[in-house]
Amino acid sequence: MRVDGGTYRVNRVRLLNPDERKIRVTTVGGQPFVPVTELQQLSLFAGLELDAVQAISDALQVERHDTGTVLMTEGEAGDKLYLLAEGTVEVSIIGSRGQTLRVNTLSGGEIFGEGALLTDTPRTATVTVRSPSTVLSLSRAQFADLLTAHPDVRSAMETMVEGRRQQRDELDEYGEHKIEVAGGHHGEPVLPETFVDYDDEPREYPLSVVQTIVRVHTRVSDVYSNPIDQLEEQLRLSIEGIRERQEYELINNPEFGLLHAAAPSMRTPSRTGAPTPDDMDDLLALVWKRPAFFLAHPMAIAAFGRECTRRGVPPPTTTIFGSPFLTWRGVPIVPCDKLLVGGKARVGSRAGTTNILLVRVGEREQGVVGLHTSGLPGEPEGLPGLSVRLMGVNRRAVASYLLTLYFSAAVLIEDAIAVLEGVEVGRYHEYP
Repeated sequence: MRVDGGTYRVNRVRLLNPDERKIRVTTVGGQPFVPVTELQQLSLFAGLELDAVQAISDALQVERHDTGTVLMTEGEAGDKLYLLAEGTVEVSIIGSRGQTLRVNTLSGGEIFGEGALLTDTPRTATVTVRSPSTVLSLSRAQFADLLTAHPDVRSAMETMVEGRRQQRDELDEYGEHKIEVAGGHHGEPVLPETFVDYDDEPREYPLSVVQTIVRVHTRVSDVYSNPIDQLEEQLRLSIEGIRERQEYELINNPEFGLLHAAAPSMRTPSRTGAPTPDDMDDLLALVWKRPAFFLAHPMAIAAFGRECTRRGVPPPTTTIFGSPFLTWRGVPIVPCDKLLVGGKARVGSRAGTTNILLVRVGEREQGVVGLHTSGLPGEPEGLPGLSVRLMGVNRRAVASYLLTLYFSAAVLIEDAIAVLEGVEVGRYHEYP
């Protein structure tokens, strides 16, 4: 999408109940620790005095659990709040026919069981550890001691819970104010009135920049440019390097990169580590409106292929731009080595974890859009947003060319992108 003013603004309906983000857990002396500033970001503790939040942080107890441990059981009395520092847990309920139904899978930085601190209601779900996990817990007894020392804590938290209850009927599934409409009526009833309230501080995406300087001796470009134009070749290779950096930034940039743009509710951990068909279906259940493609590291695609082979459901392929791509449920899986494995970009890496993205694209579809400008001085044909300028020739007869690329990306609404986290690429299977 062309951005003439250098900045792209995303106007959307105001969020009455913003999505909770994951808590950043640090390690001090080998033990997990939650900074007070992180706890203050939770709506559960919003509005509390600093010393009260500090007391809560200090009271958290470290627990380590193996796979299969049941942290809480549906229907039983609750006595602890949990903050998952590392690992994965599965949330399940008992269905109407007595079967176990998986509700969610939680990963590091997520909080659960907080209702036990404020009410005597029984647990609404069972939580089971699915990989060796470390949790920070706060018991009801510890919380009672905090209330004695800080009487304002309970009133502040109860006010927050009541506010959530009152807002529940006013919100849609994305935390936005519902648009009141009437349907299925007869005659001439009084129609509902509504108003679309926009976000007071809309997200703005300024164009990012990647630059380099190409230096070519004039003697080389003058004498040695036949049969290959040396200047053109130097610029071509440099532009390829700029494009590689652009791809990396679009995925990993902390300000606008797709990995950081996904909302907490649109993130799900791999249930068993390896990317299974069930995990890919979970992504499709999140981005269910016209998903465009998956993005995955080549090793993650290979790992997914092995899991499909193990189940006897090899994924079909489709041809895009003359090359075959694996698909799942008809959605192409596009390889991208900028989704790092274990923090590294090596394509041949056989160990570590990575992420898989699923995106919807296009402004009309309210998806992810790429941003660029055009009409720049020295802009090559067919490469909008790129500028190639001669900076001059120095006294050593070396010509310098400034290459600049302006770009960014914007996520128009939250359900346009989902992330499968903690994907292991090193699991292989033995076949008879």
